[in-house]
Amino acid sequence: MKIIISVVILTIVVVISCFVGIFFWMRRPRKRAFAEPSHNDWQFRLSYLELFRSTNGFSLDNLVGIGSFGSVYKAVLRESEEVVAVKVFNLQQRGASKSFTAECETLKNIRHRNLVKILTACSSIDFERNEFNALVYEFMPNGSLDEWLHPRTEQIKGLDLIQRLNIAIEVAAALEYLHFDCETPIVHCDLKPSNVLLDKDMTAHVGDFGLARFLSERSNNQSTSIGIKGSIGYVPPEYGMGVQVSILGDAFSYGVILLEMFTGKSPIDDMFKDGRSLHEYAAAAWPERLMEIADPLLFLEEEETRNYREESPIVHEGSRSGINAGQKIRESLVPIIQIGLSCSNPSPRARMTMKDVGNKLHVVRDSILRKSK
Repeated sequence: MKIIISVVILTIVVVISCFVGIFFWMRRPRKRAFAEPSHNDWQFRLSYLELFRSTNGFSLDNLVGIGSFGSVYKAVLRESEEVVAVKVFNLQQRGASKSFTAECETLKNIRHRNLVKILTACSSIDFERNEFNALVYEFMPNGSLDEWLHPRTEQIKGLDLIQRLNIAIEVAAALEYLHFDCETPIVHCDLKPSNVLLDKDMTAHVGDFGLARFLSERSNNQSTSIGIKGSIGYVPPEYGMGVQVSILGDAFSYGVILLEMFTGKSPIDDMFKDGRSLHEYAAAAWPERLMEIADPLLFLEEEETRNYREESPIVHEGSRSGINAGQKIRESLVPIIQIGLSCSNPSPRARMTMKDVGNKLHVVRDSILRKSK
């Protein structure tokens, strides 16, 4: 009996101790783990009716852009009065539904200051009981990079040298994040100036992930370039031969954009026919004749910026000295165009990664700023 009583008492003590330990363990202060929200947990949800009202019935007056799979409208939310961009997918277009799913899957798991921020998604039916899919983004008041490189109105004059370098560095930072800092590397697959959007401070944000691909182990063993359309002039040549999607494909697109930013020439310009390309056009001029192919708007904007600084009553001491606009552009174009040529090389193995691109462009910008003091 003594042995039985001792065992029972010991068992009770152990059980009570376990419960007490579990109780205090459950109540201990914990560090909240960072969790990416799913598209069901985005900041707020909007109905079709709310989006319809916020865009004045998706009127043409609110239309700000048309893409491959849908249209983008400016909207003012009634409750918060927040200005947003609403991307409405044209589900009659082949691939639009798949594009909507791809954007949701991509954007719900990534966060970076140079990526367009998604606020919520809407998957519903419209007034005619047709399927309706839309994404709501933060609004970018300064439009796309394409509008600034190829101004179509007098309201947009162009970008000066430092503005272009800043945008190039920011786009490279976004791609570096996608390629190297995400748990699963992401390839954008449709990088072009119209998919680089500028906020009120002219900070660049990469958007439109409708063709994005995750580089999982499974996809590395398969050809994932099948069905990729991309945009003419920016699609790497190897994709047309069935080569797998890779981060070096994005590097090619980036290189074309960089050349376009500083030559002012689009890769689909009429001059690039019969097999000629923007890469060959820039390569033929590098390094001796770069001033002949430089975007004329560069010189105009640099002169206006210099005149403004000289006339300003609050100009900083020493800012009137330094190299003139032409010399500054000439010295900067050599390394910038070299980076663009490396990235847009027809051979994937010869291309720079975005890590190297960002580092080199920072050096160029720092040199310009140092000499301009």
